[in-house]
Amino acid sequence: MLKIISPLVLASLLWCMSSASEKDLNQRPNTLILRSDALLKVKQSLNTSTRYTASLKQLRLEADVILKHKPSSVMDKNLVPASGSKHDYYSLATYWWPDPSKPNGLPYIRHDGERNPEIYKGTDYAAFLNLCSSVETLSLAYWFTRDEKYASKASELLHVWFINPSTRMNPNLQYAQAIRGINDGRGIGIIETHYLIPLIDGLALIEGSRTWSAADKTAMHDWLNSFYLWLTTSQNGLEEKAAKNNHGSWWDVQAVDLALALGRNNEAIKLLEDAKLKRIAYQIEPDGSQPLELERTNSLNYSIFNLEALVALSRLAENVNLDLWNFTTRDGRNISKALAFIAPYLDPEKKWPKKDIVEAKRNRIPPLLIEALHHEDNQIWHELLMKYSDKPDVTEHWKLTWVN
Repeated sequence: MLKIISPLVLASLLWCMSSASEKDLNQRPNTLILRSDALLKVKQSLNTSTRYTASLKQLRLEADVILKHKPSSVMDKNLVPASGSKHDYYSLATYWWPDPSKPNGLPYIRHDGERNPEIYKGTDYAAFLNLCSSVETLSLAYWFTRDEKYASKASELLHVWFINPSTRMNPNLQYAQAIRGINDGRGIGIIETHYLIPLIDGLALIEGSRTWSAADKTAMHDWLNSFYLWLTTSQNGLEEKAAKNNHGSWWDVQAVDLALALGRNNEAIKLLEDAKLKRIAYQIEPDGSQPLELERTNSLNYSIFNLEALVALSRLAENVNLDLWNFTTRDGRNISKALAFIAPYLDPEKKWPKKDIVEAKRNRIPPLLIEALHHEDNQIWHELLMKYSDKPDVTEHWKLTWVN
């Protein structure tokens, strides 16, 4: 699965040389997943420490490359959804392939864990992922540097994809992950908008920019509100909400994140309270395993992916003074136990005992450990982070993310 920069990693990761005002150095951004206190602490250390020099260089290099990119939109795709409008987001089912026994390959058949390269051709999937990743990178670069060129580019990308009438995406995923010969789209496709989560934090980071106006903010708010209403009331949205596995978890993360961003805190609280039993108690066994993810052909990947969602829900819950991290069933099911089950596999030499037809990216485990250390002082997790910070599959960033 393609993965953009983890919001949990970036909570304390990136910085840049700054000429920020005194106000900038003492004002937290209104982020929901990224830890604003960690971001502020890093920013305040710029004049006294060289600890983040490598991260500075990488962030600025990535942001400067994005400055040269032409904005993309839903109008760029070659394929057209069943609605007949390119304004509707359209993508193809990830693990569905032509049936070799049929002359035209239809209807497609499923090969779990095997990505059909067609999903990247002529659809909105790759462009949307790139958009969200780019806005995240640019907004972080702007927040740490207050260089308007980064916010200006983020604003341009947002305008083209979400605001300009001629290029904007309609606020729905009705035609996401269509299966050729079977349907025109399905609820499962909603997993693709989990990339909106870091973008929403990006909006908070460019809040003070002169290139992101009050009118822009209102227009983006309206789009997100329309999408939230579709997500929480449409048939596709309700089907995804009802999913028992990672799809349901990520629906929760999206809905809660949007609700909080839109000021619908009571709705967010209800979803978070429901997640205690609906997600944590149901998905995690007393030993920390996640059976619904272990049955997949890429079982470590999906175990990490679902845990990322549960950790994100825990982080979002803090915004409304709820504690999901310490929620524990009578028989010991909780998020910490699920992390303890996976954490040893940060060791690249430790063989995962279940089926994994594609090697999981184990460098997705450290951000989960870093977030966990905000809740509990676990010596084993400290040691894992220190021991594998120099391994080839763990980037330079991991040396810089731990800000207490």
